[in-house]
Amino acid sequence: MNNLYKKNVVIIGGGPAGLGAALMLAKKGWKEITVIEKRPSADYYEPDKSFSYQIDGRGQKFTDLLEITTKLAELSVPNTDFYLTIIQKDGTRKTSKLPIADSQRKTVYWLPRASFVQLLYQEIQQRWSDNVQVLFNTECVEIKQNLERLEVVTQSSTGEKQTFMPTLIVGCDGLNSIVRQTLNQMAGQSDLFEMQKFSSPSAGLKYKVLTLPPQFPLSESSGDVSQSTMAYAIRSAFKERKKAISLGLLPLKNQDQPRTANIITYEDHHIWQLKTKEEVEDFFKRAFPQLPIEKIILPEEIARFTSSEGGKFPMPQYCSGLYKIWGKPEIDQGTAVILLGDAVHCFPPDIGQGVNSALEDIYILWDLLNANQDNISQALPRYQDLRYPDIKALIRLVQISYPWQYNQDALRKRLWSINFFARLILNRLLPFIFSNHSFLLIQNHELSYSEILAKSERTTQLLWLLGGVIILILFLGLMNSNNFI
Repeated sequence: MNNLYKKNVVIIGGGPAGLGAALMLAKKGWKEITVIEKRPSADYYEPDKSFSYQIDGRGQKFTDLLEITTKLAELSVPNTDFYLTIIQKDGTRKTSKLPIADSQRKTVYWLPRASFVQLLYQEIQQRWSDNVQVLFNTECVEIKQNLERLEVVTQSSTGEKQTFMPTLIVGCDGLNSIVRQTLNQMAGQSDLFEMQKFSSPSAGLKYKVLTLPPQFPLSESSGDVSQSTMAYAIRSAFKERKKAISLGLLPLKNQDQPRTANIITYEDHHIWQLKTKEEVEDFFKRAFPQLPIEKIILPEEIARFTSSEGGKFPMPQYCSGLYKIWGKPEIDQGTAVILLGDAVHCFPPDIGQGVNSALEDIYILWDLLNANQDNISQALPRYQDLRYPDIKALIRLVQISYPWQYNQDALRKRLWSINFFARLILNRLLPFIFSNHSFLLIQNHELSYSEILAKSERTTQLLWLLGGVIILILFLGLMNSNNFI
């Protein structure tokens, strides 16, 4: 592709996938890259979207490419220093270091979503501001066809409209992607860009995020405060399924940053029935008698929490169409469109692969653009051929790997644990026959999602075979004993 046409890109969505795609293209020498983002800033704090990311070896292929892994580490808590304190209803505490399943794998880094997005944005500002502009407070309102090209119409928060006619559109605008929806409308009767949805034990769970002060008090004792780099699981006094609750806090490097406690339950939980600030405050006081609630949850946070609708874990889903090309964009006579991240594959956060799979999307696109001299008409079909099988496998892995971790069902979580440890033990005894559990295999960034699923399914078949052999042996033994009698 002639360098003259490595320009004029519109990226819809300024989250990790959007800013990451902009950085990747800028590093390749593309220019006139515009990122459209409806939020007011990169570090904008949204309480109910204040997720923590774990950037593993899969995501670090991308940060290594940009040479920002060291900066990532400086902002993060590594899994090598991940300590968890469980606080019971009577105030007793137990602190333990979370085990690392495979010490040979890359260190995993934990940091808030806003911190990671800000890191990517700062990289744009410091190194690639001549190539990339990010338009905050701006939303894509329409994508329409104009002969062999597509027009992107945006509108700012002040009502100002702009029209772009790009060579390349990158859809990084999440589950409700306007880019994918437009492609679906243009596809007519084809379902290439229709999301295929799959069941999961964690799909549909509701969540709210409670914002707590930095270093909040853990008791009435002076100096007994939380540590920012410590993870916490705070158990409630309630035991009934519709009232029992737990506050889960992930670690933070920045001790001055507010803490966020995730509350995840079924939608019929009592907490969703609370309508007033007084009801919410009373619930937390009765649920957590071991905590000085008045000092931890401020009145304004009680009001915000009460009015918030929270969110809901989506069903695992993906679409089979990853790109579409109009005309000849490689000679600046057309428009190519590609979908990345949640716009093409979305699922609950069970296995920590949301951000990592999106960053891997970008890294694979980098490789294929290199292999095809930036000719997007050649690179995008090859990208779909290579990535689509992994996306299908990823969605299946979400369904089976660790969907019972939210305490939805004690029996099924116990059965999952038996399966997990059975595979772990068999793998230690006979590693050349049995593979580890998929939840552990995912930590190996050198394996593709397709390879992980194949290993998992092969072990499942062997376990069924082993179970059948054991039952047969027991049956034959019982028959022999009856004959002997």
